[in-house]
Amino acid sequence: MKYILTLFLLFTSVTDPVTKIAKSNRLKKDAREAFDNGEYEMAIQSYGQLLDSLDVNDEDARLNLANAAYLISYGGDNLGLMSDISSGKTQVRDSATLSAMSDKLRYFDIAESNYKALKDAVDPTIASSALNQMGIISYKMSEQSPDERESFIQSSLANFKGALKKNPQNELARYNYELLKKLKRQQEQQEQEQKQDQKQDQKNEDQKDQDQKNKDEKNKDQKDQKDQKDQKQEQQQQQEQKQDQQQQEQPQEQDPMEKVKEKLKEMNISPEKAQMILEAMKNNEIQYVQQNKRKASKRKRSDKPDW
Repeated sequence: MKYILTLFLLFTSVTDPVTKIAKSNRLKKDAREAFDNGEYEMAIQSYGQLLDSLDVNDEDARLNLANAAYLISYGGDNLGLMSDISSGKTQVRDSATLSAMSDKLRYFDIAESNYKALKDAVDPTIASSALNQMGIISYKMSEQSPDERESFIQSSLANFKGALKKNPQNELARYNYELLKKLKRQQEQQEQEQKQDQKQDQKNEDQKDQDQKNKDEKNKDQKDQKDQKDQKQEQQQQQEQKQDQQQQEQPQEQDPMEKVKEKLKEMNISPEKAQMILEAMKNNEIQYVQQNKRKASKRKRSDKPDW
């Protein structure tokens, strides 16, 4: 009977509204103090007991829970760890390492799942804050995932815009939205400039190749012309050499005086007499030339007919 009474008292202490409220307030106080002191894991534990164990529907407490998990995960250095694991860079060597990594990575899920749960919160300011944080998470993920950057950026802009719809007075969401739009435009402009630069570089490279091709063709033409000229000169030289050789091979025409000498020799005329005959012939030839010159130099008289 005493055992049954003890169970009844324990049950009533949990379900008693006064006791539940008192315990809820204590957990809220403990969680808030831990959060303010930067003891985010202790804050998460207290908020978790409040929301799960006591089943308290407190949107403000859930937002603080998500913020604490965000500061541990996305606000720290663990985002890079998650990226390395997803890409296969980090090697798990033992169960202790896996356990430590899993303990850290679970805060990513706590933050994201609780922000998502609050995007349709009854309080529009809380919903706006949750959507703004989801936008920040998407932007951080875009920095870690270049291949999916555009998708994360679009998701981030949509979350910031949703935060402003929920609460137009959320200046942080407005600033994030405008800043990200500006960064996106700058990124697109840079990409466009890079494409133009690449296009210009390709154009310059093509022009360089064309110039080199033209230069090569010009050099080839010049070389061909030089080869043709050299070949022509060589052919001409060969022709001249051939002609000289032919001339050398042809019998030389004998001097007329030599012919006369040979003729006189055939006639058995002595060399002395042959020389006298040659001298006489030479003198006669000289006199003949001189007489012709004197005849050509005499002027004709104008008073006499030509005949």
